[in-house]
Amino acid sequence: MSKFLLVLGVILLAAAPASAASKAHAVAKLIDLDGKDVGKADFTQVVRGVLIEIEVRGLPPGVHAIMVHATGACDPKKQFTSAGPDLDLDPPRPHGYLIMGGPRPGDFPNQFAGADGTLHATLITNAFSLGGGKKSLFDRDGASIIVNAKADDYITQPDGGAGPRIACGTIIRTVGPGGRKGASHRTHK
Repeated sequence: MSKFLLVLGVILLAAAPASAASKAHAVAKLIDLDGKDVGKADFTQVVRGVLIEIEVRGLPPGVHAIMVHATGACDPKKQFTSAGPDLDLDPPRPHGYLIMGGPRPGDFPNQFAGADGTLHATLITNAFSLGGGKKSLFDRDGASIIVNAKADDYITQPDGGAGPRIACGTIIRTVGPGGRKGASHRTHK
């Protein structure tokens, strides 16, 4: 009987990672305006949305806006304007949590970098998905995650008055819907 339980336990442990791996997943390596690696963001499709875990180093201490932008391109020579505006889907919405009709799907609450310049944040959203369909981040030109120099005031159009874009990461699918590896738009500039 104990041999049976041991074999059953091994089978269950072997099966657990396979079911976890079937969830859509994406990553973004964040770079600064010098092109230096400053952190990463991890995106996991969960039952009620997308869980985003982000860590960024080398930021000015204090409050920073974080937004997902509409294009998967992070060109530091263009101050990350290559990432386009913050993500919006149909129907279009205004930017910000404090504006009538807002926020856009790419808007997130402000986050804080400590005295050492490190920002750790865990966010969840159901405004977009890592799967297919009209809410997917993985349209023909992908998406990026941006950290701004200042806080989002949640009102000012089009970007909350958050100042320059100081870190950017192109979001790249690592596991697609149903557990397929890769299969995403990959734009690197």
